[in-house]
Amino acid sequence: MASPGKKVLIIVENLPVPFDKRVWNESTALVRAGYQVSVICPVGKGYEARYEEREGVAIYRHPLPAEGSGAVGYLVEYSAALFWELRLAFKVLMTRGFDVIHACNPPDLIFLVGLVFKLFGKNFIFDHHDINPELYIAKFGRKGAFYRLMVLLERLTFMTADISLATNQSYKEIAVGRGKMDPARVFIVRSGPNLKKFRPVPPLKELKDGHRYMVGYVGVMGKQEGINYLLDAARIIIRTKGRDDVCFVIIGGGTEADALQAYAKQLQLDGHVRFTGRIPDKELLEYLSTADVCVNPDVANEMNDKSTMNKIMEYMALEKPIVQFDLTEGRASALDASLYARQNDAADFAEKILELLDDPERRTRMGTFGKERVEKDLAWEYSERVLLRAYDALFAGRASRKSGMNDAKASDE
Repeated sequence: MASPGKKVLIIVENLPVPFDKRVWNESTALVRAGYQVSVICPVGKGYEARYEEREGVAIYRHPLPAEGSGAVGYLVEYSAALFWELRLAFKVLMTRGFDVIHACNPPDLIFLVGLVFKLFGKNFIFDHHDINPELYIAKFGRKGAFYRLMVLLERLTFMTADISLATNQSYKEIAVGRGKMDPARVFIVRSGPNLKKFRPVPPLKELKDGHRYMVGYVGVMGKQEGINYLLDAARIIIRTKGRDDVCFVIIGGGTEADALQAYAKQLQLDGHVRFTGRIPDKELLEYLSTADVCVNPDVANEMNDKSTMNKIMEYMALEKPIVQFDLTEGRASALDASLYARQNDAADFAEKILELLDDPERRTRMGTFGKERVEKDLAWEYSERVLLRAYDALFAGRASRKSGMNDAKASDE
C-alpha cells in the first residue's frame, strides 16, 4: 500500500491503456517509485475489460461513442467521456483513494473533473499531449469561435494545474506563454521509447512479399498525418520511377483509414502498399525491424511543427534511417538520423526515400546515429527521472502548504 499522499489517478480519454505507451510508461514508473496508481481510460480493441490490474496499475475502462467528426459528434463523445470520468473518479476515491489527478489531453476538458476534486483537497497535473488550438486549425483549416473556445479551455486547464508536463520545449513555451504558468512548475517529460521493451527483432524477409525494399510507417490514420503525401510519394517511386522493388507498409488505425485505402487503389498501388490496421507490439516490431527506411509524412502546419511524434524516436530506437518533412520538433529529435524533405512536397519526399534506398552505407550510418541518440538522450529512462522530479516538487509543495496551514491553526489557538 502506498504511503499517504502518494496515490495517483491518471485520466486519459483518446486511447486505452496500456495501448497508450506514454501513459503506460508513466503509470509503471510511478508504481516502481512507490506510488499507488489508478487509470481511467476508454475501452478499445483488445482492451475491452472494464477493470483489470496490470503490473500494479488498476485500470478502469469505460465505453465511448465513435470518435467525433463534427460539432455534434464531438459534443456527444466528450460529454460521454466526462460522465464516465467523473463517475469512475468517485468510485476510485471511495475505494482506492487518490491524492492527485493526472490528466492527459486531448481534449482540454478534464480540468472540469479536476475542479470537482480540488474541492476535496486533491491536486491536478496537466499532462500536455496535444496543443488543441493548433490541432483544431489542422483539422478544420480555420480559426473563429471554436478556435477561441479551444484557447479558453487550454487556458483554464493550465489555471487549474498545480504542475504541467510538456512533451518538448515548444510545449513548455506554450505553457509559460499562452498558459501563463510559472516556468518552475513546467517539466519537460518526453515520450521516449522504453528500451527494455521497444527494441529491434530479427527482420522477416517474407514480410516484404518478394520486394527488395520496404518503407515503413506507424501512426494514426488522420488528415494531419499526411498519409496522402506518403501515397503520392509511393506512386512517384513505383509508377513514375518504375521501382517495382519497393513496397510500403502503413501501420495504424483512425478515422481516415478507409478513405486512404481507397486513395491507394485510385493510385493503382495494389501489391505495393499494405495497410495493417492496429497490430500487437510484436508484429509492429517485426515490420519496423524489417523496413529499410521509416517515414513520417506529417503535414507541415502549426500543430505538427511544435509537436514531437513518438514514431520518430521509435524508429531511431530500432536503428532506422528516417525521411520526414522539415519541421521544428521533428528535426530537434532526429537531427542526423533523418533526411528532411521540403514541406508538403510529395515529389521531394519520394526523392529522399530513394536517396536512402540506393545508399546502404548512409542508411547504416544514420541508423547508428539515431540509436545512439536515443540511448544517450531520448530513451524513456531519462524522461522517467524528470517525471519523478515533477511529482516530488508537487508533493513537496503539498506538504509545505499543509505545514503552513497547521502553523496558522496553531497560532490561532
